[in-house]
Amino acid sequence: MSHGSERGSPFRLIPVIDLRRGQVVRARAGERDAYAPIDTPLARGSAPADIARALLDAVGGDRLYVADLDAIMEGAEPDRASLEAVACACPGVTLWVDAGFSDLPGTERFGRLGLGRPVIGSESQHDAGLVRALGDRAVLSLDSRGTERLGPDALHDDARIWPEDVIVMTLARVGAGTGPDLSGISRAIALGQGRRIYAAGGVRGPQDVEDLARAGAAGALVASAIHDGRLSRTLSGSG
Repeated sequence: MSHGSERGSPFRLIPVIDLRRGQVVRARAGERDAYAPIDTPLARGSAPADIARALLDAVGGDRLYVADLDAIMEGAEPDRASLEAVACACPGVTLWVDAGFSDLPGTERFGRLGLGRPVIGSESQHDAGLVRALGDRAVLSLDSRGTERLGPDALHDDARIWPEDVIVMTLARVGAGTGPDLSGISRAIALGQGRRIYAAGGVRGPQDVEDLARAGAAGALVASAIHDGRLSRTLSGSG
């Protein structure tokens, strides 16, 4: 995208797909059990490779966020077949993959597959050890639901252990069209002291993108607003 934050770097719009049982599902207010296979005007069916390609064609960019819900919710192994299909369909695109990583061996095992950069969700952590061990090899997701911060307080409060890329994931706003959590984003930006902070949840369209860029966010993770046509190359100014 061509929008700039106050820090002078371009604002990055990152499309999102949520995987469940080998299909892409539609996120609604973070209630993962209720997610159903996606129905989108951008593509036929709900095959991960087709949806991923369609989202990237709609807004451009070279990153895609993938939430593997079976791994996050049930402790399953990452959906390697779906990730390989997406990677094949999207050459040159870096995948940010949240697959419920909670220990170093499993995360490093995923890293050896060469299928993307692991996202460490605070909701899946018992302590800050994995985030400390991985450093900038991973992306940190600071997860919350409503006013409840998920995972160890240290991950939310001690920016010294944050990697260079941090997502502020407000689950109750995902797919809900309620607007991003600007106060939470601003807090993380102030605390992060130069880390790249990305918003996830609630982005409705170009005005929210402008507000986030003005606040200093590095980018936003978006799905519903792209599927619904409220964000596109033309509307967002991405190239």
